[in-house]
Amino acid sequence: MPYDDSPPPTRRARPLSVAAALAAVCLTAAGCGGGQEPGEAGAASPRPGGDAATSTDPTSTGKQPEPTASASAKPLPKGPLTGRTVVIDPGHNPGNRDHTREINRQVDIGTGRKECDTTGTATNDGYAEARFTLDVSHRLRALLEAEGARVRLTHDADRPFGPCIDERARIGNEAKADAVVSVHADGSAVGNRGFHVILPAGVKGGGADTSKIVKSSADLGARIAGHFARTTGSAPSNYIGGNTGLNTRGDLGGLNLSTVPKVFVECGNMRDPKDAALLTSASWRQKAAQGLADGITSYLKG
Repeated sequence: MPYDDSPPPTRRARPLSVAAALAAVCLTAAGCGGGQEPGEAGAASPRPGGDAATSTDPTSTGKQPEPTASASAKPLPKGPLTGRTVVIDPGHNPGNRDHTREINRQVDIGTGRKECDTTGTATNDGYAEARFTLDVSHRLRALLEAEGARVRLTHDADRPFGPCIDERARIGNEAKADAVVSVHADGSAVGNRGFHVILPAGVKGGGADTSKIVKSSADLGARIAGHFARTTGSAPSNYIGGNTGLNTRGDLGGLNLSTVPKVFVECGNMRDPKDAALLTSASWRQKAAQGLADGITSYLKG
């Protein structure tokens, strides 16, 4: 079936107060939930895992492609996020499926080694997670730029595969991003519904040390969870996170290797028909982007 990836007219982010954003995380006493991990594979996810990719040619020592920047060369408007840098990390890459050897290559995540990236999941009708993440990321970029933020994407399907999970982290670090959000959708069992935000655990080993970003990332994640629930109408995950919408993990290279505040967002479960109906809707994806933008704006305005 055809899917509409063209974004509806954007509206400006409408940040809430900190208290309102956090309150929205738990709309009822048990109104929060967790979910699967995005970039890399999660324990409950039947899809391949992975954070990101590395070079277009794993045997090449040449320069990597420049991370995709803003949608246009026009000057950004002045706004509440002027002077701030946000890196958006669209999970996976549509070309990953044609480069399984390259994305299966092991990379260092600080505490061990893991696949460079994965193909991601898809709905039963074949709508790929990699398409979903790019579409939401484009919408999110437009909303943040309207607020004056300088936005970079880790990729824009402008490379054969990847980037690898370690490179995805490095792109945010080198940009000295004020916030990094990795956009994903889960691939769990039917009946498992809702979104969740993955936070970095306290990890130290090899090249990984999250001690300086655990607290700030938790703040970013809580604000995103609150605004995402409020704007999309989706409930926090009913299968991960203990009804909090938040899940802390120490096995994701994209988080372990980050030196700037970063979270992963699993926007829903592509393998559940009810969630899939939302994820394949252009109007819902615009709401998802708005919820993410509102959460980021709330965090950056602090």
